[in-house]
Amino acid sequence: MRVVVVGQGYVGLPLAIAAAKSGHFVTGIDTNIKLVEMLSGGRSTISDVSNHDIASTQVSGHYSISSDFAVIADAEIIIICVPTPLDKKRQPDLSYLENALKAVGRHLAPNTLVINESTIAPGATRKVVAPILEESGIPFELAYSPERIDPANPKWNVTNTPKLVAGLTDAATKRAEEFYKTFISEVGTGSSLEVIETAKLLENSFRLINISFINELAQICAQLNIDVREVIDAAATKPYGFMPFYPSAGVGGHCIPVDPVYLAAKANELGTPSRFIELAQEINLQIPDYFVGVATRLLGSLAGKRILVVGVAYKPNVADTRETPAEGLIETLRRAGADVEWHDELVQEWNSETSTPLSDSFDLAILVNPHSDTDFSLLGSTPVLNTRGGY
Repeated sequence: MRVVVVGQGYVGLPLAIAAAKSGHFVTGIDTNIKLVEMLSGGRSTISDVSNHDIASTQVSGHYSISSDFAVIADAEIIIICVPTPLDKKRQPDLSYLENALKAVGRHLAPNTLVINESTIAPGATRKVVAPILEESGIPFELAYSPERIDPANPKWNVTNTPKLVAGLTDAATKRAEEFYKTFISEVGTGSSLEVIETAKLLENSFRLINISFINELAQICAQLNIDVREVIDAAATKPYGFMPFYPSAGVGGHCIPVDPVYLAAKANELGTPSRFIELAQEINLQIPDYFVGVATRLLGSLAGKRILVVGVAYKPNVADTRETPAEGLIETLRRAGADVEWHDELVQEWNSETSTPLSDSFDLAILVNPHSDTDFSLLGSTPVLNTRGGY
């Protein structure tokens, strides 16, 4: 089939390449000209897709990249994979999705299947996505299939992670299901759009709540002078009724800190409380203050102290800094008067700053999300505060 994937980032690019490898003719669209130029030259922008993956699908004619939405006119299926982040007030921001939908609508061919993979609130496919596409006056089919991407996960990827699908009509559901089954091993359907929209938000609200709880437990274990990771691993020996989560400087990325806000916003709109989500958010946002307090107890006043934050990506072994907990930690340390630098082998440049080499010239190193190949020996005798637990 002729497929267009709008958005060629951490979600859209792996999806496009997986579909291309299965024999579909895929065109990726992105408005980031630099990214388009890199992909056109066969250079991948993310670790989960290799240069060979891109080059081989380009040579076979099954993958191409463009910044021109006009290519949509020839598509049988259009998949939208654009960010739906939070705005400066930490409220849902659908502007990227709305702009993408308007661009799609200007070039839509009759009876094209449009699938949104971007995270949205329950009811938004029916009340936001469909009306924008209807402005085109062109008949179309519509489905929702939330992305499930875990960058740098060595086990789970696009093709072996179960997929969920629901359509505006039964025909749209069936068409989307049949498409995804051509390159994904397991595809399940829901009885309505709202079921699948809510399921996506449940997945990551569950993770936010449990990680926030574990971060509280880590603080208790610190007072007890025991290793929280040993406690978690001991509890995880129970073969039922328990799932391990691990401490951190706070949750980050494009899902866990974001998706629960979409669910909470919808709950507020309905007049239904979402106290667990609200409390988990509150705990998560307070974690930088806790670790600044720990750093203060270790060093005394932080004024003028040189502190190195190690790993500013939102998780180890990726270069993605979206919603990284390192940002709040660095800001809080600097407000306390510390001279803060950061090191990250994969990120290198971030917030108009560059990565600082590891060395023993710091008063304290704080580990946020160090990568697996970080050489800690370069820190020498520098005291280390590990926000991920353990000693």
